Amino acid sequence: MKLGKNKNKVSTEFNMSSMTDIVFLLLIFFMLTSTMVTTNALDLVLPKGKGKTDSNKSISVSIDQDLVFYIDKDKIDELQLETQLLALMANAENKAIVLRAEKSVPHEKVVYVMDIAYRNGIKMVVAVSPK
Repeated sequence: MKLGKNKNKVSTEFNMSSMTDIVFLLLIFFMLTSTMVTTNALDLVLPKGKGKTDSNKSISVSIDQDLVFYIDKDKIDELQLETQLLALMANAENKAIVLRAEKSVPHEKVVYVMDIAYRNGIKMVVAVSPK
């Protein structure tokens, strides 16, 4: 009986090539998707504060230093703000507004938007600049 090399021998070597392929694919995926995420908002100087907002599914209402109102990036008249918001949120499941007001905007303008949200049962978050 001839005893030779066993053909069923399991290799104990670990091959890293498949692991590095997966890591590079994940890296490319996250680099591409992170560049596609942009905020749909104007460039405003926000007041400082702590907190985070999940504004991916929300409508942004912005007030700049000249007291001009915007819904997302579209300029809107202050008197038409409520009707436009209700039209945009007619079919929305989670009604939410992110209010972005510059720090020089009078308090009454911020309260005006907050009042619209309260009257219509819309959740609202005030955006701030991180410290």
